[in-house]
Amino acid sequence: MMRRALIAAVIVVTCGWTSARAADAAFTQFIASLWPEAQAEGVSRKTFDEQTRGLEPDYKLPDLILPGRPALGAPSQAEFVQVPADYVKEASIARLAGEGQRLLQKYRASLSEIEKKSGVPATVMLAIWGRETDYGRYTLPYDLVSVLATQAYVGRRKEQYRTEFILALKILGEGVVTRKDMRSSWAGATGLTQFLPSEYYKHGVDFDGDGRIDIWHSVPDALASAAQQLVNKGWQSGVRWAYEVQAPAKVDCTTGVPEVTKPIGQWLREGFVPVRGQKLSAAEQAQPASLLQPEGIYGPSFLTTKNYFVIKEYNFSDLYVLFVGHLADRMTSPLPFATPWAASKQLRTRDVETMQRGLTRVGLYKDKIDGKAGMQTRAALGAYQKSAGLKVDCWPSEEVLRSIQAAR
Repeated sequence: MMRRALIAAVIVVTCGWTSARAADAAFTQFIASLWPEAQAEGVSRKTFDEQTRGLEPDYKLPDLILPGRPALGAPSQAEFVQVPADYVKEASIARLAGEGQRLLQKYRASLSEIEKKSGVPATVMLAIWGRETDYGRYTLPYDLVSVLATQAYVGRRKEQYRTEFILALKILGEGVVTRKDMRSSWAGATGLTQFLPSEYYKHGVDFDGDGRIDIWHSVPDALASAAQQLVNKGWQSGVRWAYEVQAPAKVDCTTGVPEVTKPIGQWLREGFVPVRGQKLSAAEQAQPASLLQPEGIYGPSFLTTKNYFVIKEYNFSDLYVLFVGHLADRMTSPLPFATPWAASKQLRTRDVETMQRGLTRVGLYKDKIDGKAGMQTRAALGAYQKSAGLKVDCWPSEEVLRSIQAAR
């Protein structure tokens, strides 16, 4: 009995070891197959061999498709698993704003010139840097080359990461940064202001004029590159990112989607009031804007401009934009949001998914089923609440969940 158990254990270990070796061999073969593409991109054989020799996949990364492992999507961004008050924390904003004020002075000459050329406010550039890497203090946890190679091999977006991997090798071959300093997030963003390699080549700026685009060590290069990315995505000079407003008592929260856009002046005529009582110029009132209510009718309301959505292209999340925009404002004004967050509680992800499926079934929701209470989900919830005779607050709740389940 003992002998049979021992033999079985040896077989299991041997099979596992053989399987692992086969998997590693397949990975090595896959990487080798990328050489023609790398060569076409200008990567030298020397660089390719040096950077891929001994390279191993990191199967602990998220967003991979592996045999025997459930298909896991990208990990939820913090704003999707926390209520807004937990993401846009006053303590974090205040700390980063204070440091940002110091950096405004330290890099004043460079920031002024970048702002003059790009039209992007210095405070917005600094806010992105602060949010992305805590002004360079945050140590990114992953080796970029390993991340991109793994994602290209078994990730959900293989083709995208195949290109990013080759471009990372190209950067290394140009000698701008060492492999040791080329740290990244799990998704392959690197540098002080978090660029993918393709973004580095699309938006990178050698602002300090040393002949290299160094977003890892040169603060002026990193900030100018962040500003250039915003410009390339449509940044409008002289336009705010958003205006905090007091919504009218009978606000229709189902209009809080990008598809509903009106001149700011029209929103004001409908009863929305700037929270600080400021008078907006004719040019400001002519700007198109959309309504954003991150907690439905609870918490702050905002009229978001074109530049709001430009920042959102930098990182596709509404609370990221609120964090960056508010942090930028706080570098020149000590005032927090006029309306406090209402500390709303989201339901469990699977409950929100249930609501999304129910809303899809009745034709009110056409976006992805992801368990997140984003803009489209909130608007669809509000539309359902109207049809069901419930209080219309555009926010997921147990009451709405029960109603949707009962309507099957």
